[in-house]
Amino acid sequence: MNAKPRAALLPLYLELYDRCVPEARAELAPFPGVVAEGIEARGVEIARCPICCTRPEFAAAVDALDPAEIDLLITLHLAYSPSLESADVLARAPLPILMLDTTPDCDFGPDVDPSRIMHNHGVHGLQDLACMLRRRGKPYEIVAGHWQNSDVLARAAAIARAAHAARRLRSTRALRIGEPFRGMGDFSVDDSTMRRVLGIKTAQIAPADLAPACEAVSAQAIEEEVAADRRRFNCLAGEAVHRDAVRLGLGLRRYLDENRIDAFSMNFLAFDTPDGPVSSVPFLEASKAMARGIGYAGEGDVLTASLVGALLRGFERVTFTEIFCPDWKGERLFLSHMGEFNPAIAAGTPVLRERDWPFTRARKPAFITCAPAPGPAVLVNLAPGPIDSFSLVIAPLEVQGDATNPKMHESLRAWVKPRCPVAEFLERYSRAGGTHHSALVPGAQAEAMAAFARFAGIEPVVIQGEAEHEQA
Repeated sequence: MNAKPRAALLPLYLELYDRCVPEARAELAPFPGVVAEGIEARGVEIARCPICCTRPEFAAAVDALDPAEIDLLITLHLAYSPSLESADVLARAPLPILMLDTTPDCDFGPDVDPSRIMHNHGVHGLQDLACMLRRRGKPYEIVAGHWQNSDVLARAAAIARAAHAARRLRSTRALRIGEPFRGMGDFSVDDSTMRRVLGIKTAQIAPADLAPACEAVSAQAIEEEVAADRRRFNCLAGEAVHRDAVRLGLGLRRYLDENRIDAFSMNFLAFDTPDGPVSSVPFLEASKAMARGIGYAGEGDVLTASLVGALLRGFERVTFTEIFCPDWKGERLFLSHMGEFNPAIAAGTPVLRERDWPFTRARKPAFITCAPAPGPAVLVNLAPGPIDSFSLVIAPLEVQGDATNPKMHESLRAWVKPRCPVAEFLERYSRAGGTHHSALVPGAQAEAMAAFARFAGIEPVVIQGEAEHEQA
């Protein structure tokens, strides 16, 4: 599977114009390249289809696309194109569709030269096709705006990332280390249901199964990783604790790589021995894994780990987190977890620490502490529902500044402000069945998250300012 999002751009045109005004094609032909370059500049590879007018041309263009290599098919109307030339081909195409509603010119006011009609009238062809795709039951996304004077190409690129993430979710290989945390029910979905409904394949091992991989880690590899940690973190953990964490982490990394694991979760209570190479909890490697694009969630939750992994492949900067405490007075929520956070989204240099460990007989673990960079973000939650259904709860919010109490800097922490009062947000979140494990995605990505849900066959529920807008 391709490593980064890849879309195909399909330009639509009218065969009548080739017969009656053949010179028009030459004037319009460069526009798809301009659009493709704009989307590519936003990190999405574009495969460029030829301009198509007739059913055989559309069929040939779509048949030439390898669905194993393309995440999304983007349509671009260069002019009116009768829908029955393309609708059947696109409706049966094994790719999700994004309709890009844009034109070369931004200004089409009362003083426009009538010759510009030929260059800018594709919108009614798009409306014709959208209606026919809907009638055929073919899902599609749509973004509209001027290619140069709006965010439409950035939105198109984000939806291509969403399509890529949905494909990755459906092919996820997830690992659970230890049994799920006893009594936690919200993320508890049997492995056969995850595979049948979401495409997630799961496996389970005990912490002791990591021992051979840990024992194979060389002293040189440990030294190199410790040196790398000292460059990327402010290292306050003791030397012995740090080296033990690195050896265990590199062993876990080897195991994940050798078994082609896309996402993993661990129950910290399963790590219950102070002896041997698996003598602490690999919190540090869980954080590093997310920075490398491997999904993670705590307590044996491979469902959320798979969500995090899929979103990491599409959007790159994602972390596992939990809503921990409400700040009723400040209308904020406090996010945290025991010791796992993606350092790639930290506001500053993460601090590498050690902590006392009263929960099992394992030794002190090493872990990082930090806060995410402030700015817009989305909280995303994959919520199991009745009769093997799933919803994706999507909450746009604002990440606020860091803690002012210095003692809080010893913890993972974030304060986020939803778009509605905290009490209302919490009510709506739990009415939607949101679990206590989530992903945090920096950026204004709510639209893309909803597209991701639809591409994955999941119902999106958006919690924003008005309750009537919850259905995306």
